[in-house]
Amino acid sequence: MTNAIRYFYFLSLVIGLLVAPAFGSLYASAGSALASISRTTVTDTTRVYVIEILEEIAPGAWRIVQRGIKEAEDLKADWVVLRINTYGGQVDVADSIRTRLLNTSLPTIAFIDNNAASAGALISIACDSIYMRQSASMGAATVVNQTGEVVPDKYQSYMRAIMRATAGTNGRNPRIAEAMVDPSVSIPGVIDSGKVLTFTSDEAIANGFCEGKAEDLEEVLRLAGVNEPYQIVKQDITSTDRLISWLIHPAVSSILILLILGGIYFELQSPGIGFPLAVSIGAALLYFAPLYLEGLAANWEILMFLAGIILLAAEIFVLPGFGVAGAAGILFMVFSLVSSLVGNDGFDYELPQARGGLGLMQAMVVVMLPVVLAFSAMVLWGQNLLNTRAFRKLVLDTTLASAEPITNMAPELSISIGLEGVALTDLRPVGRVTFNGKNFEAQARFGYIEKGDRVRLVEQDRLTPLVDKIVETI
Repeated sequence: MTNAIRYFYFLSLVIGLLVAPAFGSLYASAGSALASISRTTVTDTTRVYVIEILEEIAPGAWRIVQRGIKEAEDLKADWVVLRINTYGGQVDVADSIRTRLLNTSLPTIAFIDNNAASAGALISIACDSIYMRQSASMGAATVVNQTGEVVPDKYQSYMRAIMRATAGTNGRNPRIAEAMVDPSVSIPGVIDSGKVLTFTSDEAIANGFCEGKAEDLEEVLRLAGVNEPYQIVKQDITSTDRLISWLIHPAVSSILILLILGGIYFELQSPGIGFPLAVSIGAALLYFAPLYLEGLAANWEILMFLAGIILLAAEIFVLPGFGVAGAAGILFMVFSLVSSLVGNDGFDYELPQARGGLGLMQAMVVVMLPVVLAFSAMVLWGQNLLNTRAFRKLVLDTTLASAEPITNMAPELSISIGLEGVALTDLRPVGRVTFNGKNFEAQARFGYIEKGDRVRLVEQDRLTPLVDKIVETI
């Protein structure tokens, strides 16, 4: 594959990342237009806007609630009902949701359809009133890690504080809310020391954390005193919404970063293949586009990622060795990947609050984990993977499709190490050479080799053989 084609792939990555924000803006404009149409079709009856939280409290849930409350405000709804059935999730996301609920002027109702555990309890307490099914439960808000182990007290302290503040804001007992987090809190007649508080529906009613029991939405509205006739407007969750929620999940973000790094690595190891770089481009678009739609990935963060790629490309194809440009490029790319996950305001990386996004430390884990895994895999298995039969077949098929036929140098060909030839093009570090009248694609082992220089084959047991420049001596 010629340098022109490789540059085409590189420009595709740059152009793709630049147009992603434009598509995001178009999607947002379409959403506003639909909301405007909806406002013209509702009646003058009491409007009840229903948002469902039936999943893990993750960035996707924040996206759904934030958009739902905004639509309810645009529709001038009279009530907002959150139907909740969750075992919890991320504390920072739950805090963003509870902050948005406390800041809206619309009256809010939490309908606990079964479970409101951990982060779900915080969101429920943030609502003006709470109704529960007979079999529902609420509480157990101790902060734990992915394995279920209790995290250090500094995290518990933060959760205790926001639980107390949220309960007090809505006229509920802050001490009881704190007992849902801290097992050392003892409240006579409510909870003994050494246990984390979880309420049944009857216990929640008895202690002022629930206004009543209801088995369906209509019963909730009746008990809440919603005037009839009323119109129930359920939030429309499209396939695009679900896809975006899935793509911005931290685990999926880590996989996309792994694909970005892996694609770049394999393309650099065997330039001209095209497929690895195409994978890298696709993964980069899937990584940044949803985050841009969420208002997390800013324009400057995407541009910083592109600057990192340009610096890295300049180090590989223009500048000799590996120095400042390459290191700066990697630093720019990692910094932009981390910043895009955080609800930062410029270079302000304080707790996201209502901006959403991950915390800074969590974002660093999401990014650095695949970086470390990719680097380890490159060191341990990179060359072996390049030489597998499946990978060779992919490269052979792609290479034979190029405009000019280039012989694929494989170990089984009768060309020996030490064979001398001539560079047909510049090798920066990859180009074409000729051995015994046949053209091959090869890579300079050290530095760059200019067109017309004599070269010597030093390694052929790889997809792109290595050559050295023959230095004439007197």
